Amino acid sequence: MPKTRSRAAARKPARRQASKQPAKKRSAPARAARPARRAAAPRARQSASDLAKRQRDISVSEFFAKNRHLLGFDNPSKALLTTVKEGVDNALDACEEAGILPAISVEIQQLDESRFLVAIQDNGPGIVRAQVPKIFGRLLYGSKFHRLRQSRGQQGIGISAAGMYGLLTTGKPVVITTRTGKRKQAHHFELVIDTQKNEPKVKRDDVVQWDVEHGTRVEIELEGNYRGGQHSVDNYVRQISLANPHAELRYRGPGQKPEQTHVFPRVAQELPPETAEIKPHPYGVELGVLMQMFRDTGSRNLRGCLQADFSRVSGRVADAICETAKVATTRRPREVKRDEAERLHKAIQKTRIMAPPTDCIAPIGEALIEKALRAEVEADFVAATTRRPTVYRGNPFLVEVGLAYGGALPVEEPVTLYRYANRVPLQYQQGACAITRAVTGTDWKAYGLQKPRGALPVGPMLLMVHVASVWVPFTSESKEAVAHYPEIIKELRLALQECGRKVSTHIRRQRREADEAKKRSYITRYIPHVSIALQEILGFDDRERDRTTRTLTKVLERTRKL
Repeated sequence: MPKTRSRAAARKPARRQASKQPAKKRSAPARAARPARRAAAPRARQSASDLAKRQRDISVSEFFAKNRHLLGFDNPSKALLTTVKEGVDNALDACEEAGILPAISVEIQQLDESRFLVAIQDNGPGIVRAQVPKIFGRLLYGSKFHRLRQSRGQQGIGISAAGMYGLLTTGKPVVITTRTGKRKQAHHFELVIDTQKNEPKVKRDDVVQWDVEHGTRVEIELEGNYRGGQHSVDNYVRQISLANPHAELRYRGPGQKPEQTHVFPRVAQELPPETAEIKPHPYGVELGVLMQMFRDTGSRNLRGCLQADFSRVSGRVADAICETAKVATTRRPREVKRDEAERLHKAIQKTRIMAPPTDCIAPIGEALIEKALRAEVEADFVAATTRRPTVYRGNPFLVEVGLAYGGALPVEEPVTLYRYANRVPLQYQQGACAITRAVTGTDWKAYGLQKPRGALPVGPMLLMVHVASVWVPFTSESKEAVAHYPEIIKELRLALQECGRKVSTHIRRQRREADEAKKRSYITRYIPHVSIALQEILGFDDRERDRTTRTLTKVLERTRKL
């Protein structure tokens, strides 16, 4: 051991000395052989004119082709459902506007593992030949965006976006066959969208034989994924039948034969009441929109403009608005300056104006909701509530709630929630929707149901919640969730509470009947034994024993009812 220590001690000074020695300098030839580091090339400066050459217009089709998730084409399964949804919405709107009871068929054929052909056919009025390319081959083209009346579609994007998605994923055109009358020719189109110009390109335009008196058939081939469950096409078609009891729906899924077509029969034989188009309400108009309306109006003075271009503005109300804003009623609207328009906008908010008319909204109705729920759901109890119309941001809306309880519905699972906006099911973004917030914020324990904190209630129940409005405030262009406006959430909670009181009465009655049946079973089980014991104690015959059993049963039944 001592020797080992001495050797280690001897090594340490040597190492220290070696580390202190200066490094050897490289020779000049070695330094010359080393490659010199290249200096970074100076970045070329570009002028404003060079940058300007790269700028160009971006068409709406080109934008949504790169951002298709905004329209509901996030993934293959959602894309398949969105395509069916947009086609059915257009078919229902066309039939109702033409005054025809809808008869719609939906067919999905699986061509290979990830490719599907979706075909939707209706018995509507058909489409004029000149309009077919514009409707299916141009985004933001339609008749509903500028109207204030209840309708399923709003922006003129849906069906053309579905065709664009099919073109991007398969390269196949949209196929349309349409006929406008029995004595009219049927036209067959194949077209694609030029995304850079947002213009249709017609590949085929023929006159064909079609054994349909009037209607339209749309076929779109696309990449998709078919699956079951809550977000399936099957569940969507079922929900559509609940909110549209006046429509007959035929649905055939992938792999099903024609005889396996599922038919959802028509429950109501009358169309929903026709909705009227209304003018903008002053309370819902923003300052910039107000200034634009002043520039576009055909009225000669401000008083006439307020009366003609807005709803619920009489001559007296127009005078009051102008007086509060200190602007002459005879002022030409096109000459109104920005500060004057701002004073007018503030004066509108201070002036008392009647709520907008509600004949622009067509609710489903309590009777039809209950009838549809009984036809589609095996339940012991059904109830519905339709609230009176009210207003958010100057737009009229109303809320309806349908409820089915008991029967074949699962007992230990959260309630099934169906969300609707203008009769259209909302399949995705349930957690971001005002409807879900109102349901989870309701105290369902007070109505006899289990209620976990911050979640849907638990019990054998199906909730159907419908928001109808001339302009539903969606959270995105894909129209999957209703925005959280306080006025809408308040009406939702009031409607849910009203239905909750109805189901609470039913639940209490059920429990009371169960208690009575339990007590009745006690009487049936134990009274005979009491009579036998009395017979053994008192020694009477069997006839007296039976009479005693009947007497005790009557006494206990009378006491139980009291």
